[in-house]
Amino acid sequence: MLAVAQPLTRIFSDLHYGERVSLVQNLAQLDPLLAGIAGLVLNGDTLDTRPGPHPATIQEVRRTLAEYLRATPTVMLTGNHDPDISTTHLHELAGTRVLVTHGDIMFDDIVPWGRDARLAHQLVSRERGAASALTLEQLLHAHRRAAGALPRRLPQTDTRPWQSIGRLMVELLFPPTRVTRVLRAWSEMPARTATLARMHRPEARFLVVGHTHRPGVWRLADGRVVINTGSFCRPLGRLVVDVMPDHLVVRRVTRRGRDYHPGDRVAEFALASAGF
Repeated sequence: MLAVAQPLTRIFSDLHYGERVSLVQNLAQLDPLLAGIAGLVLNGDTLDTRPGPHPATIQEVRRTLAEYLRATPTVMLTGNHDPDISTTHLHELAGTRVLVTHGDIMFDDIVPWGRDARLAHQLVSRERGAASALTLEQLLHAHRRAAGALPRRLPQTDTRPWQSIGRLMVELLFPPTRVTRVLRAWSEMPARTATLARMHRPEARFLVVGHTHRPGVWRLADGRVVINTGSFCRPLGRLVVDVMPDHLVVRRVTRRGRDYHPGDRVAEFALASAGF
């Protein structure tokens, strides 16, 4: 008897479509990743919707993306670059066992390696207010409002290439402590994610994030699994998470020619109905 294919929801993040840093310059490059799936979750930083010097370009990128995804059932989650792309900041699958959110919520300064970290911390503190305890949804709303007030720094598609490269190098190399901040964020991300889950979603076993652009799978001592899907930017690579009714698979994303395809399995987990 032939096995019946299970419906599959695919998750990935950080396309940064419409930015010079993105490797996706034409959305058709993603066609193989969307083939045969029942649903798609785009987990933040799909594009940059924050105010910039070229609002018409932002609107055109949004229109192009919406048209491309028209035939694919898609949950569009917000990130710090696209805080207003939807009103959905988290998504749960397999009941409440898989929690998907962009990941900037793990840091009070949103992007601790960024030039605007101090400003971001001030904005987040202001948005959170004096409340001693906030729900996860309230925390995410506060972060989205703060992110929307941060200046856009990465160049848009209509910036000249040499200007884009120069601005990107400044963003990457200054201040000189930035590399240390990036490494610290990479190191702390899995534990911070697990701590957030223990506080706000104790039943969640699989925590899917992006944001730091460092792909990986971390199995933690409490039984939780943190998965970062990386980004469609250089240099670290990217993953997809495939959620089916009874199991979850993490795959590399490989590039063949210009197109991106689901590749080798990195990890696979059963979605048990109870307990970790």
